[in-house]
Amino acid sequence: MLYSVALQESGTPLRGQLVPWPWTLNVAGASYRFATRADACTALIIALAQAGPKRVDVGLGQVNMGWNGQRFKSSNPCDALNPYKNLDVAAQMLAELRALGGDWITVAGRYHRPAGGAPAANYRKAFAKHLSRVTGIQMLVTNP
Repeated sequence: MLYSVALQESGTPLRGQLVPWPWTLNVAGASYRFATRADACTALIIALAQAGPKRVDVGLGQVNMGWNGQRFKSSNPCDALNPYKNLDVAAQMLAELRALGGDWITVAGRYHRPAGGAPAANYRKAFAKHLSRVTGIQMLVTNP
């Protein structure tokens, strides 16, 4: 589940395979991938200042800094780029969303867009493909 979310959120082609990429930012809807943590950190600081925290998603799980940045419990926003911390926060969020009910595909849609709608539906379809590939089990997206 978590790996499939990371593939959907930060996946990048590398040597012929799609892999999650830890130095990924999404700023105001545009995705950026950096070669190093230092480069991503510099860009993150600039993005937070220019676009504002609610317009910046960070790391493997693309955690939104405005809505969930406090979950990192750090005054240094670059700590959100730490792959272990980022996935820990993503897992916490997924567990909270799962407690609301629904299957994991529904939960993934909520993770992407809690308000639902077409963006969540499109995300569920793409996520289900990753989950099917990872688990080897064909996932059907029949839920709204």
